[in-house]
Amino acid sequence: MNNYRIERVVLDDLERLIPLFDEYRVFYGAASDRDGARAFLADRLKLDESVILMVVEGEGDAKRAWGFTQLYPSFSSVTMERLWILNDLFVTEGLRGHGLGSKLLESARDHALSTNTKGLSLTTMTENVGAQRLYESQGYIRDDEFYTYNLFF
Repeated sequence: MNNYRIERVVLDDLERLIPLFDEYRVFYGAASDRDGARAFLADRLKLDESVILMVVEGEGDAKRAWGFTQLYPSFSSVTMERLWILNDLFVTEGLRGHGLGSKLLESARDHALSTNTKGLSLTTMTENVGAQRLYESQGYIRDDEFYTYNLFF
């Protein structure tokens, strides 16, 4: 059995994460851009604007990353509490269905609890039924009370 574990990403881990992040973006229809991914992720980490957790296997030069989740901090004005937006969750295609997504969600939950937050919030595509089943199996509740609106520039 493989020894998968979750690690918090630091700048030294960036080169392991970039191929996964690029694969994630391509999955959602964006053009591959590893240089852009490198700059974007480095900025998030340097500016302490996100927490990235990745599922890895191996040690040293043999360490490989197989999935990640990225959390962005936010706040609730109504409850006056911090919350985390689970913005990204991705497991490389060949390892889906092996519990790695659940491991990442559990680690995101642990991080949220350890930072005394209200909870986690996420959105997913309506046709991403597999992800929806995963989220619901972890206790996430689909919102039927609020609509999401976006204004893009």
